[in-house]
Amino acid sequence: MLRTLNGPVDDTVAAKRSITVRDLLTFRGGFGMILASPSDYPILEAEAALDLRSVGPPTPVTPHTPDEWLRRMGTLPLMDQPGEQWRYSTGSQILGVLVARAAGQSVDSFYRERIFDPLGMKDTAFWVPAAKQHRLAPCYQETDGALVPFDDGGQWARPRAFDDCGAGLVSTVYDYMAFGRMLLAGGVHRGQSIVAPELVAAMTSDQLTPEQRRTDDPILDGRGWGFGLSIIDPPGTAGGGPKGYGWSGGFGSVWVNDPKEDLVAILCDRLLSSADSAAIEAAFWSATYGALDS
Repeated sequence: MLRTLNGPVDDTVAAKRSITVRDLLTFRGGFGMILASPSDYPILEAEAALDLRSVGPPTPVTPHTPDEWLRRMGTLPLMDQPGEQWRYSTGSQILGVLVARAAGQSVDSFYRERIFDPLGMKDTAFWVPAAKQHRLAPCYQETDGALVPFDDGGQWARPRAFDDCGAGLVSTVYDYMAFGRMLLAGGVHRGQSIVAPELVAAMTSDQLTPEQRRTDDPILDGRGWGFGLSIIDPPGTAGGGPKGYGWSGGFGSVWVNDPKEDLVAILCDRLLSSADSAAIEAAFWSATYGALDS
């Protein structure tokens, strides 16, 4: 692993222990996103040279197959000792490769068989077939005071070599709602167990230590973390913000389950994270919880 993040890539010390699946689920596997220029950190430059696409936006996609991607990832030293530091979101990518190996099938077919089909999520996948591409909305970003397309959906128009389990799926609000309601019901959908209740409980409980929650990482922003989920306590905004668990994605999708209110709330604004999108999200939560109180 790296002795110092801004030191030479080959300046390493031995890991104190092996990485576990729980480390990956809780984003404490020792590798992940740093919000800085690659030129500031040799490890980021080394990652970029390997075309891993593991510490930045999911566009453009990595050209590598899962096995080649993991082989290349394995040539890099870790950023942190396993289990010590929260870093977004390389753990999910590695888990996708492990799921495929354990199940003996592609991640896409595994998700379809175990999650999407049982929940009726017919519009959720890693790519969009030609017959549905007219429904795929572009994502926008602010540039010089104007909104311009960040991605017109092109990278989701065809299968890719690597199904990125960190940020690779496209979906609809209807499908996302089905997934949220299943978790809110303890992993059950229409009498069928989709996810074991004890796993749902672990997923939606804070797994971080107080010191890890106090990291200066602006992505975590002092919140807790379960298994791939943000734990929101106390409410995130003044005057009645979200509570419970969920995640706000950088591409404009926001989801929260609030068990106390029996609420699944989803916002899709198609705008990359910005001051305007933050204002939209704050207004959304104010309206949502205001409606519950009225």
